[in-house]
Formats: sequence, C-alpha cells, structure tokens
Amino acid sequence: MNPGRLVGTLLIVTGLCALAAVPVAAQPAPPPGSASATASPASSSSAPAASASGSAPATPTATVAAPAAPSATTIDGPTYAVRLRDLQQRIDELKEQIRRSHTRLSLLSDSVMNTGTSGSRASIRFDNKFSNLFQLTRATIVLDGTVQYNKSDRSGGLAEQTVIPVFNGSIPPGDHTIQVLINLQGNGFGVFSYMRGYHFEVRSSHSFTAVEGKTIKLRIIAYEKGGVDTAIEERPAVRYMEKVVSGLVDASQPEATEN
Repeated sequence: MNPGRLVGTLLIVTGLCALAAVPVAAQPAPPPGSASATASPASSSSAPAASASGSAPATPTATVAAPAAPSATTIDGPTYAVRLRDLQQRIDELKEQIRRSHTRLSLLSDSVMNTGTSGSRASIRFDNKFSNLFQLTRATIVLDGTVQYNKSDRSGGLAEQTVIPVFNGSIPPGDHTIQVLINLQGNGFGVFSYMRGYHFEVRSSHSFTAVEGKTIKLRIIAYEKGGVDTAIEERPAVRYMEKVVSGLVDASQPEATEN
C-alpha cells in the first residue's frame, strides 16, 4: 500500500473517532417549556420513518403548576371580641327597630278599629248662674291638659253670656279630667256698692268617664251657694252635671236651662 494513502486513511479514522467521542450533554439545553430542537442520531434516523408512515409527531405537553391555596386568616382574641360586640350591637339595633315597627302597627290598628261607630263623644258647656252681685271677668277651662276655652273681659260682655260652649267632638273612651278657673268682681250698687272692691277666684276640677259608643253631656255650672246668711266670699262655687246618651250624636245644641 502506498504510504501516503495509508497516512490519509489513518487521519480520517482518527477524526471520525474524535467526532464520535464528543458527549451529547455538552450541547446547550433548550429553554423550559419549549420543544427540543436537537435530537440524538437515533431520533434523527427515526423521523423519516414517522413521516413515511403518515403519523403526526407527538406534541410536547406543558405542565402548569396549580396555584397555591391561600392560607386561612387567623383572628386574635381581642379582635374577635370587638367584632362580636359590634355584631351584638347591630342585632340590638335591629330588635329595637322591629319593636318600634310593631308599636306603630299596633297604634295604626287601634286607629283603624276606632273609626266608624267606635269611640266616644263629649259635649261640654259652661253655665253662668251668678246673680248681679258677681260679674264674671275671666273663664279658663282645660280638658285633659289642653285649654279649650280662655277669655278675659271686664267690660261686662263675658258676664252677659249665660251659656258658653266649651267642647263638642270625639273623645277617647276612658277617664278624663276637666279643670275650671273663674275670676269674679263684685258688682254692688246702692247699699251694696262696697261689693265693687271685692275680687274672687274659684278653682275646681272634675273627673268623668267616656263610654265606648256613647255621648256624654257635661255641664259646668257656676252658681252661688248658701243663702242670705252665707258670707259673700263663700258664695261663688262650681258644680257639675253629667248625662250619658246612647250613640255618637252631635250635642252642640244646648239643652233647656236648669236650675
């Protein structure tokens, strides 16, 4: 064999051996999540066979990590106590609102039930029975704390009214109170002229009961009690007369004057 050809053959064999000795791990690794672009010789040789058979190459699958579950929030003792107290306060407020709603509904129900033929009526009037010795200068009449009549007059006009309407209308069934205040001035003449210097004040109160479905007529009578032997300052007085009639009637018309 020619020595030159032998040397060339040895060089080719040596180069092939050196190339075969290069390790595959020395090649750079592909980035995560991407398909490998470099295949081993065995894989390269099998690729044409896969194409020839007509089957598609396997698609690389990406692995997605599941999100970590959030950790449970822990509440310390003082914070829990504060939240519990706030919750209890809101519950108490709701209970109070419910109680008020029930009260309003109850009042509304009572109002509806009291309409129509239910309830009571009252007719109150003031009768002036004083003689000419006493002149009425003021009259104040209060029903259940509300002033129903209040008038002052020193000219004599008030004293000339023998009947004064005070109240006529609906009234809740039950107990009621009437309060009366009258002022008088002496009205003497001749031998009784000294009476003009006298001033009198009479206070009185009276309780009465209004009955369901009925009308009460109440008369407030201002009169002189006693006789000629009774002292002047002891004569002014007030008395009351009641009359109950069935039904809710308008009792605005005064009845015949009674002594």
